[in-house]
Amino acid sequence: MRRIMITGAAGLIGRMLRARWQARWPMVLVDRAEMDPPGPDETVVRCELTDADAMRAAMQGVDAVVHLGGVSTEAPWESIRDANIEGCYQTFEAARMAGVRRMVFASSNHAIGFYPRTARLDGSEAVRPDTRYGVSKVFGEALASLYADKFGLSAVCLRLGTARQPDEPGERRHLATWISHRDLAHLVERAIEADIHFEIVFGASRNREGWWPDEAARRIGYQPRDSADDWRDRVAEHANDRDPIARDLQGGIFCSWENTRMTGMAR
Repeated sequence: MRRIMITGAAGLIGRMLRARWQARWPMVLVDRAEMDPPGPDETVVRCELTDADAMRAAMQGVDAVVHLGGVSTEAPWESIRDANIEGCYQTFEAARMAGVRRMVFASSNHAIGFYPRTARLDGSEAVRPDTRYGVSKVFGEALASLYADKFGLSAVCLRLGTARQPDEPGERRHLATWISHRDLAHLVERAIEADIHFEIVFGASRNREGWWPDEAARRIGYQPRDSADDWRDRVAEHANDRDPIARDLQGGIFCSWENTRMTGMAR
């Protein structure tokens, strides 16, 4: 790969990847928010993902896209629709028109959040999104599959667990879902470089309580080095851990928000 685009480059993961890759790849950094000035071999583009002309111009000469951009949690439908649905489509379409070779789509564990914590998932199960945000990630995965099969834009969808600042678990659920910054960077790098047509890969560190077997991760060469277990004795009870719905389901508190079906059942 000669040139990498990161959308959502002003966010937590985008900033982390940018810092790690400055000596590795030339980068095009896209976000609507303000970013640090460009360094050597960097191009900074401030635009909305929904701006088709701007995205197509920025995409020229790009070999791989790491698509992190969009709303990163639950939000009103209008925000999700514009950034995570329309913005995702415009990103894929600009990549297709520019002849991009690889799309790495930052999906989320919230695409399958309504599975119980006792379930061990490998990515082949039916989706069970827990929010509008989760629905938008399901849309992105479907779009990635379409563009891989129809247009030859190979894609890896990363159903990411929990990446945080500070870089450590913050509640008991994270003992299963946490992914360190170091492991996350390695995962994205393998997603860029692996010989893959289309793949859905769960993204978590080497956590003993993890819910997601790593067959797909092994296929792309992901080998996590960190573990949430190192923080087990330091993770105090969080309010989310006391929520009966959040406590039983993989999506945690995302499953509780606005929930009118299970609220009475959980009491």
